Amino acid sequence: MTVPGRDPATGSSTLARSQAARRRRVLDATLALAARGGFDAVQMRDVATEARVALGTVYRYFASKERLLLEAMVEQVELLGTRLEARPPAGETAADRVVDVLARATAALQRNPEATAAMVRALGSARPEQADLVERVRDAMTAIIAGAIHAGLPEPRDLAVARALQQVWFSALVGWVGGVDPPQRVGDDLASAARLLLERDGPG
Repeated sequence: MTVPGRDPATGSSTLARSQAARRRRVLDATLALAARGGFDAVQMRDVATEARVALGTVYRYFASKERLLLEAMVEQVELLGTRLEARPPAGETAADRVVDVLARATAALQRNPEATAAMVRALGSARPEQADLVERVRDAMTAIIAGAIHAGLPEPRDLAVARALQQVWFSALVGWVGGVDPPQRVGDDLASAARLLLERDGPG
């Protein structure tokens, strides 16, 4: 028997696919607005218009513009992880591989400076009700860095170093989007931090 609203071939719900598509449009609209005008350009009503959905639909998925931008940041970091699986970081040593990862992560964000500034601002000003998304960003980046240190399950020191480096990475982004540090300095600071923490370990 075929269940109404369900694809008999895949068993997936037509309604669920429609909801996922609307949610996708909302996130894409958020990034498009942020790319054009930064944090202040992301207004819930404008997101709804850009995504061609009702305002209530935006609020159904995201309680605030901060959650919108944080969800987008989570996606950016997870996308980095997917790309690294397809093209693993280069380098003979753990330090070299981590430097490559941090450089690729930073370069990807610097290609869209206004959107990055909006996401970083949301991350830096997050409130307790957004802690789950901040944790997802932190944990995803920590896992990516730990994976570059060496393959397999990370050791406690790997996780400690990775956590410290993701904090340095975020601080460097804050300096860049705030106009304090040029891109080259961001890259140099991240490379220095990675080598200070990892080079004494030798090949990983």
